[in-house]
Amino acid sequence: MNAPEKIRLTQFSHGGGCGCKIAPAVLSEILSSTPIRGLPKELLVGTETADDAAVYKLNDTQALVATTDFFTPIVDDPHDFGRIAATNAISDIYAMGGKPIMALAIVGMPLDKLPVSVIQRILEGGESVCAAAGIPIAGGHSIDTLEPIYGLVALGLVHPAKVKKNSSAKNGDVLILGKPLGIGILSAALKKGNLSAAGYDAMLKWTTKLNTPGQGLAELDGVHALTDVTGFGLAGHLLEICRGSKLGAEVKFDALPVIPEALEWVKQGVATGASDRNWKGYGHEVSISGEEWKKKLISDPQTSGGLLVSCSAGIEEQVLGEFKKQGFEAKVIGRMAAGAARLTVT
Repeated sequence: MNAPEKIRLTQFSHGGGCGCKIAPAVLSEILSSTPIRGLPKELLVGTETADDAAVYKLNDTQALVATTDFFTPIVDDPHDFGRIAATNAISDIYAMGGKPIMALAIVGMPLDKLPVSVIQRILEGGESVCAAAGIPIAGGHSIDTLEPIYGLVALGLVHPAKVKKNSSAKNGDVLILGKPLGIGILSAALKKGNLSAAGYDAMLKWTTKLNTPGQGLAELDGVHALTDVTGFGLAGHLLEICRGSKLGAEVKFDALPVIPEALEWVKQGVATGASDRNWKGYGHEVSISGEEWKKKLISDPQTSGGLLVSCSAGIEEQVLGEFKKQGFEAKVIGRMAAGAARLTVT
């Protein structure tokens, strides 16, 4: 085995993937004092509703979707890390209903600790995902850092009338989730050296699967709100829809899709520290009973997680069909309801 293969990327990171995001409560405090000035009328989506990307209207038929996402390693293999980070970044374009058009690379590497060959493998992994999405990496920026960091600025296009925001869910909407939960739990097991080969394969399968159904979902009038479930967990991102739409949400716990090995580990108490930070930030807005591990699961940070759809009750089959034809096994998990912006899990 050559030297680059022996390097464990996760040993350099204090928290991997979207689990290293700033806790939601802390982020809200930081942003609360940030001034918002002189917003142009062409800015269709900004920071006001915690959406996945900014959207700027170019003309009557095109709006630019812009986002950035980067993080520290969630896996040890350099190529896999690059693939996961790129898939996660591009997901925000799909979550707005957009089509990706190009990306810029964000690269921070500890040059005194990582061989150039390892860094090259990370970038090659990211490029392979962009190629699968049909877009070029057209540039970027790199710096020397203490921890490895990789991600993308992703740009896309969407019709201004088909933008899917967090704030447009409607009372009675059905909630559909496009990928199973448990990525953060698997990453915690991996870091402890306990994850099985099958568990790693499942983790890699879902974190490198592009959320391409987002483009097709944008064409359905009955799809009212759309987001992707990432670092704040299912509960956190669903609460963003609740707050933006001024509605409550009801979720059936037994309906949640979960990666089987992740379910085994969380029942044994395996979870990331980010799950606890998430819960401290929004747990007072969630009603859930039963075992403690259930809270860990719904607050589990997802890296490159699934699309969460809020749609009219009459078009569930169309939405599920859009997922199915692109290789996803989406599930109906609950509904939006009138009332305070809270999540009730039964």
